[in-house]
Amino acid sequence: MKTTWTPLFAWLLAALAALALASAAPNEAGVMGQLPTIMARTLDRQAVRVPDGLPGERTLALIAFRGTQQAHIEGWVQGLDLKDDPSISWLRMPVLNDPGSVAGRSDIENKLRRKYPDNAVRARMVPVFTNREHFVRSAGLNGTDQVYAVGVNRQGEVLARAEGMFDAGKAQNLRETLQQRGGF
Repeated sequence: MKTTWTPLFAWLLAALAALALASAAPNEAGVMGQLPTIMARTLDRQAVRVPDGLPGERTLALIAFRGTQQAHIEGWVQGLDLKDDPSISWLRMPVLNDPGSVAGRSDIENKLRRKYPDNAVRARMVPVFTNREHFVRSAGLNGTDQVYAVGVNRQGEVLARAEGMFDAGKAQNLRETLQQRGGF
């Protein structure tokens, strides 16, 4: 007489193993990255809590790591016509190594204010003082040598990302992601 418990038990174990593996698999947000939670302020001194205080449910963050990368950021601003297109919430986000003191951060902010006297630019510029390498790893970026155009939601999940100079194809993908409503 053959028992049916052994095949049934094997199938049950296989199903439980599949469920365990499915729950342990990375989700899309984990693969794309997550912006760290940071208290910052715009250059016009408005407090912004990143990411839950971002201006839109989905926001385009133009991330730079060096002053020499600002021309590439401006390429994204012009290429996406961000100054004249109210359908996209966006900001400039220079990521700077934290000097470790209020005075040091204030000095850097004052230099940026002198460099960017236009109030419209100041209102959209959110300098982030943090450990750059930690920020790069957390956000799922490839390093500090390029600029990034990153679509992010208020939970900090990176929804879309483009690296380097403005590209119309990459811009279209970003625009579509930013204008979606609800989930991915």
